[in-house]
Amino acid sequence: MEPANLTQISKFFLLGFSEKPELQLLIFWIFLSMYLITVLGNLLIILAVSSDSHLHTSMYFFLFNLSLLDICFTSTTIVKMLVNIQTQSKVITYAGCISQMYFFILFSGLDVFLLTVMAYDRFVAICHPLHYTVIMNPQLCRLLVLICWILSILNSLLQCLMTLRLSCMEMEIPHFFCELNQMIQLACSDTFLNNMVIYFAAVLLVGVPFAGILYSYSKIVSCIHGMSSVQGKYKAFSTCASHLSVVSLFYGTSLGVYLSSATTHSSHSGAIASVMYTVLTPMLNPFIYSLRNKDIKQALKTFFVKETTNRPVVLRLKMCP
Repeated sequence: MEPANLTQISKFFLLGFSEKPELQLLIFWIFLSMYLITVLGNLLIILAVSSDSHLHTSMYFFLFNLSLLDICFTSTTIVKMLVNIQTQSKVITYAGCISQMYFFILFSGLDVFLLTVMAYDRFVAICHPLHYTVIMNPQLCRLLVLICWILSILNSLLQCLMTLRLSCMEMEIPHFFCELNQMIQLACSDTFLNNMVIYFAAVLLVGVPFAGILYSYSKIVSCIHGMSSVQGKYKAFSTCASHLSVVSLFYGTSLGVYLSSATTHSSHSGAIASVMYTVLTPMLNPFIYSLRNKDIKQALKTFFVKETTNRPVVLRLKMCP
């Protein structure tokens, strides 16, 4: 059989986690519950930030974007998987597979850049508190988010265009979504250039931002250590504790996925490990930020109290005979 170019393939088959029919219903309800929790939790943060004028600062502006991103990131992979389980079909079209891969790379890159920008925001807030509002002005915040989008779009376009040049015979993807590494492994043509592009992008677009995060927190730790007040140290640490938890969770699970896939060589174990950063991390982010953030909790409480008190009260008068 002659190798076919990827553009000549009309569909792929997503094998998912298990081919056993008795497990499909359980998988469906588990991932549907996780998806709904993710969407609801991040929507609550978006609602809190947009409804409270006190939260219209750079810190919560980035948090607003991160929550919106987490909803899109999870929807890119989970929705198609849930539809396939419900319809008892493993098919994804060629266009759908490339689109899913494009948006997955786009949103995962945005996640890395936003976490880096948020680390810089915390660095300015703790190490330069008197100049914080001047440095992190609304124009700079919007520019930083725009740069994150541009870099992520360019990287995603490059990776997808490099994938289109490959020839492939195998149409079964041992994953629950169209992941870049899995697509390259299906190719029967030379993938050296694709791997070089991936490694270069990983160093430039993941390694450099991670180094920026480490540098920011090294400066933050140095500033906190130089504070004389214990209360000041605690307050400074609490402002970046949530972000540090999210960074640790995201990079820890991502690193665990690629280390496990490199050692086990099992496609199904790799798919299960991918759940950690594609589903679990976006689901836990709202809990990390809301449980440790009094401003978010107060904003939500104020919003729901206001909505309850503003409802019109209808009095029913009983007619006397």
